[in-house]
Amino acid sequence: MSTLSPRQPEHPIEPVFLDRWSPRAFAADAISEEDLLGLLEAARWAPSAYNSQPARFVYGRRGTPAFDKLLDLLVPANQSWAKDAAALVFVASNSLMRPPGQDKDVPSRSHTFDAGAAWMSFAIQAQMRGWYTHGMVGVDFERAFAELDVPQGYRLECAIALGRIGDPGSLPEKLQAREMPSGRRPLAEIALEGGFKR
Repeated sequence: MSTLSPRQPEHPIEPVFLDRWSPRAFAADAISEEDLLGLLEAARWAPSAYNSQPARFVYGRRGTPAFDKLLDLLVPANQSWAKDAAALVFVASNSLMRPPGQDKDVPSRSHTFDAGAAWMSFAIQAQMRGWYTHGMVGVDFERAFAELDVPQGYRLECAIALGRIGDPGSLPEKLQAREMPSGRRPLAEIALEGGFKR
C-alpha cells in the first residue's frame, strides 16, 4: 500500500481511499465537459436497489452560466471558496422506483443510500484522475429545488465542488487551519458484530 496521505488505516486498504479528502482550496485549472462527464460516468455505474438508479446530477463548469447559477445556491460561507472550483455538481435522488414486474412506482427506501453510492463512485473516479471533491450541505435547498426545476418526488441531497488542489493561502484565514485530511472514528466504533451494544 503506497499513499501520499498522512492518514493511517487500521487494516490494509487501497491508497485511493486514504488519498481522497475534501479540500476547499482549488487551483485555477479548468475541467473539460468530456472529462467531467467521464467522472459522472463512474457515478452512473453505482449499485442501487432493483437497479432503480435514483441519482441525478445537475452540473456547471466554472466560467459558464450554469456554474454561476449553482454557486449562487450555496450558502455564502461555501461560496467564498467554491467559486474557485472547476465545476459544481448538485445531487438529487428519486424517492420513487418501479420494481421489476410492477406497473406503478412505489416509495424507495434506499434512494438516498443509492445516491450516496453514486456520489462516492464520482469522488473515487475523480481522485483516481487527479481531481478532488468536497461535498456540501451548505445549500439553500428550498431555492435550489425551485430554481433547478427539481421534479416532485425528488430530494436534493448535496452539492459537490470539484477541482485540482490549490494554495491553502487563498482561503479565508479561519478555513486555512482546516485544510488537511481529516481522521476517522476507530473501526470498533462503527463495525458492530451481531448488533448494537447497550
